[in-house]
Amino acid sequence: MYETKTLSEKFKLFMVILLPILITQIGMYAMNFFDTIMSGQAGAEDLAGVAIGSNIWLPVFTGLNGIMMAISPIIAQLNGAKKEKEIPESVKQGVYLAIVLALLIGFIGFFLLDPILSLFSIEEEVRYIAKYYLITLGLGIVPLFVFNILRSFIDALGQTKISMGIILLTLPINIVFNYVLIFGKAGLPALGGIGAGLASALTYWVACGIVVAVIHKTYPLRRYGIFSKWVKPSLKSWAEQLRIGIPIGFAIFFETSIFAAVTFFMTVYDTYTIAAHQAAINFASLVYMMPLSIAFTLTIAVGFEVGAKRYEEAKTYSYMGISLAVAMSVAAGLILYIFDDSVARLYSSNEEVIALTKSFIFYAIFFQLSDGFGAPLQGILRGYKDVNITLVMAFVSYWVIGLPSGYLLANYTDLGPFGYWMSLIIGLTAGAITLLFRMLQLQRRNIQNQANA
Repeated sequence: MYETKTLSEKFKLFMVILLPILITQIGMYAMNFFDTIMSGQAGAEDLAGVAIGSNIWLPVFTGLNGIMMAISPIIAQLNGAKKEKEIPESVKQGVYLAIVLALLIGFIGFFLLDPILSLFSIEEEVRYIAKYYLITLGLGIVPLFVFNILRSFIDALGQTKISMGIILLTLPINIVFNYVLIFGKAGLPALGGIGAGLASALTYWVACGIVVAVIHKTYPLRRYGIFSKWVKPSLKSWAEQLRIGIPIGFAIFFETSIFAAVTFFMTVYDTYTIAAHQAAINFASLVYMMPLSIAFTLTIAVGFEVGAKRYEEAKTYSYMGISLAVAMSVAAGLILYIFDDSVARLYSSNEEVIALTKSFIFYAIFFQLSDGFGAPLQGILRGYKDVNITLVMAFVSYWVIGLPSGYLLANYTDLGPFGYWMSLIIGLTAGAITLLFRMLQLQRRNIQNQANA
């Protein structure tokens, strides 16, 4: 990151940071995308099992990853304030915290996995696949968490091309692991959906090894000495990251867990409906990588300008990012509408699953428009380190307004399973509106305080 003067300079820098982040996010999500597609080709039960497993794991991972995401605004603001000497300490403590969180979630998951799966009204074969998909995936939790801390450090410095390169290296490795383990190649047994979990875990270890080597060996990252002169764990540093990270993590958890809750309610329907729901949500989530990438870019850009106390510049970046995200979401909606049949056939050859998937995709068009507006606002507020009010807003929008309305629509109207997708639209729209008002309030306050000073 560096200071810019004109709107064109800002847009150029924004795109330089954004495009590698977008490719990185698509690459990371493509791992889950190929898990789902390749599992679906192994059978409807495998697709449904991976669907259940993914929807249990995703809110847990994204919530904890939100805690680690606190490193981005911390590093971005230190960089903007020209306090580079404080950066290595923050990153090292972040790595310690990531390892502790990974081990903690693995320990808790060991005891809670069976009780959680017992809540789902699913066929025994689907339950078995979901359980062992999660167990094999769990073998890669530690390297995944460490990778995300280190990647956030790299991106916060504006070196997003490095993260992109690492993901582009590991994605083909993940596809090969999936092919070998799901379908039983190279003399190995065909593990179906369970093989997808093991393939992801192995890929996380590879990605972590690569990012450690890159930071240790390449300029300009090696000058920070992240892997030299290791310091003792500091509860004070952990507290600083947790103070920002826990609200971020819970806000993300409340958003992603509504998707998991919808999948939970979907289990009262047949396996084809579960499979179609997962296929549609999987592709819509891939489309979501654009506004999510813009949100990450905004955290870096806004955090850098706020750290330097250039609040008008932060405001300019904010509106630039929101405008771009909304435009991209409209374009994505058109793509989903035109190519719904082609998208559905990526996931299954079963005509009933395909027909249901196309119906779910229609609803996905509308909720991804709300996401396209709300995600950048979240990124902006993280750049300000404004996380506590956002947490409350997320809970009310998704769990007090969104999900209850979906339950009523699904059970007391003719919408059936599609009523739960209406809850996603309602919750995400409510969240976006409240976040917009919070951003406007922050912008006015910071600019006014600076003027008074």
